[in-house]
Amino acid sequence: MIFEFHIPAYPLNQFIESFIYYRDYNPIHTVDRFLPDGNVNIVIDLTDYPKFIYDNETLKEIQTCRNVWFSGVRNNYITIPSGKDSEMFVINFQKGKAYPFVQMPLNELTDSVVDGDLVLTPEIMKLREMILEATTISLKFQKVEEFLIHKFHPKLVVNPFIDYAVNQIVNSPNLHSVEQISNKVGYSQKHLIKIFKDNVGLTPKAFLKIIRFQSAIQQIAQAKSVDWSTIAYESGYYDQAHFSNDFRSFSGFTPKAYLQKQFEYLNYVPVG
Repeated sequence: MIFEFHIPAYPLNQFIESFIYYRDYNPIHTVDRFLPDGNVNIVIDLTDYPKFIYDNETLKEIQTCRNVWFSGVRNNYITIPSGKDSEMFVINFQKGKAYPFVQMPLNELTDSVVDGDLVLTPEIMKLREMILEATTISLKFQKVEEFLIHKFHPKLVVNPFIDYAVNQIVNSPNLHSVEQISNKVGYSQKHLIKIFKDNVGLTPKAFLKIIRFQSAIQQIAQAKSVDWSTIAYESGYYDQAHFSNDFRSFSGFTPKAYLQKQFEYLNYVPVG
């Protein structure tokens, strides 16, 4: 398997966490359950055959994806191909930082996978051709970086209110109220919720729940032995009942069932 990772330079790195290129990945399974992680992605498929989104229960094909697609922030898990026999270029945005690149409020794209040219710019298809034509992986990264700077540079301005609110939630999953955030930024809770939904895709409360869930599964992945009470408490849950309910909602599994199924890649669980 070829898997390469690249962090773009300033100012893109304020908004984009990484570029990822991979090919020749051949797991024994073909279908993954992808769990909500608070992220937004652009996926550029460098093969000529379509990929599918599957029904979470029946695993039947329910949506076809081709060439370039935009995957909005998720509040629910989704069932997707495992990446077997694929060649992909993925743009991973920093949490809550996709807003300069999108032509509509992010909450209109929550839990959605949409053709890239409908969300970004019709020129995104030219970017795919540029990646295909680049003869080395490093050149692919360079071409994408140059394209994004050229196309979006005037829009690469950090919203300090969103930046502060997102960072507070990401860094403090045990936060008990978003009221203290609204007080800090000088907005009413109602206004904070609106601009957060427009720019991040979820309400602050919903985003906080995902960050708590992510904290929990990261602890599970790192633990030599699992203490569910400790994981629940350190992830910001009031009690184990809230922890179990959120865990089942975001993953479709009980915490104990997830522990038996977790895979080498966080947020990807083989289901078929």
